[in-house]
Amino acid sequence: MILGKVCGTIHSTINHEFYNNKRLLILDRLTPEGVPTGHYLIAIDSVSAGAGETVLVLDEGNGARQIVGDSMAPLRSIIVGIVDDINVQ
Repeated sequence: MILGKVCGTIHSTINHEFYNNKRLLILDRLTPEGVPTGHYLIAIDSVSAGAGETVLVLDEGNGARQIVGDSMAPLRSIIVGIVDDINVQ
């Protein structure tokens, strides 16, 4: 699992049919303390996350495909939760 902060969206006119009617968000990866790393990734939004929200991302293709219920989906990363608070001891 990866922590990320939503910083943008992806729009495309030509794409694989799997991506029709799905939101693609750009995420800035975060450290466990919530500090941006400057490394980005793109993930499908399954929780209606908004700009600036901290999210939990599953970045493993097989698990992501299981969530969408399509074993052949061209998918690697999916947002699975919105983070309310981070507490590192």
